[in-house]
Amino acid sequence: MKIVIIGGSGLIGKKVTALLTKAGHEAVPASPSTGINTLTGEGLSEAFKGAQVVVDVSNSPSFEAAYVLNFFTTSAKNITAAEKAAGVQHHVALSVVGADRMADGGYMRAKVEQEKIIQQAGIPYTIVRATQFFEFLAGIADASTQGDTVTLPQAHMQPLASDDVAAAVARVATAAPANDMLELAGPEKLPIADFVQKALAAKHDKRKVVAAADGLYFGASIGDNTLTPGGAKPLLGDTLFSNWLAAQNS
Repeated sequence: MKIVIIGGSGLIGKKVTALLTKAGHEAVPASPSTGINTLTGEGLSEAFKGAQVVVDVSNSPSFEAAYVLNFFTTSAKNITAAEKAAGVQHHVALSVVGADRMADGGYMRAKVEQEKIIQQAGIPYTIVRATQFFEFLAGIADASTQGDTVTLPQAHMQPLASDDVAAAVARVATAAPANDMLELAGPEKLPIADFVQKALAAKHDKRKVVAAADGLYFGASIGDNTLTPGGAKPLLGDTLFSNWLAAQNS
């Protein structure tokens, strides 16, 4: 089966491409480096010829609100139009758990608009909403640091390893379209501050992590369960955070 991976040169895209190739599929990575530009539509028609599935795990190069909104909406429109023309049978997109519960965040608003375009395009689809990746915990700390203190919300999260994200996306890509959203999370639910403190400690980072009632998540106010799955039966990754940390430092 020919499967095109938009964002195939990124963290998740590389892993998805490798997994699908190993499984015997014709996995075609598509990104600006391979001549594919989703903002202009350049290269999409040629890339989608003969493809049964398109997987979109691309990300915006800028998180500025206006830019990221334009990136995700324009890209989604160009991708789905090219899919229709090529007869693609399944559109798979990676999104974010809680995107619709973070109205203060420009990035999350953009992801919700992307989801709407996919849902209304008339192409069989599956949207995988994943929680944050272990790999992003340091970035969460950096975005919330003043001096030597990291101030975070008093909320829980349920992050997972990027390997588990890629494995789930690869499985979804070879399954029948759900025409729905699936939630994907890690096996452990803890306060954000706990995950971030452990991630920093593993790197011998001496910053102090504080959970505050007025703490923000990338500038947005969130509730206790904003970053955790809202459905009853989310897909769960297998990798424990402690095992992932140990592997990073081995």
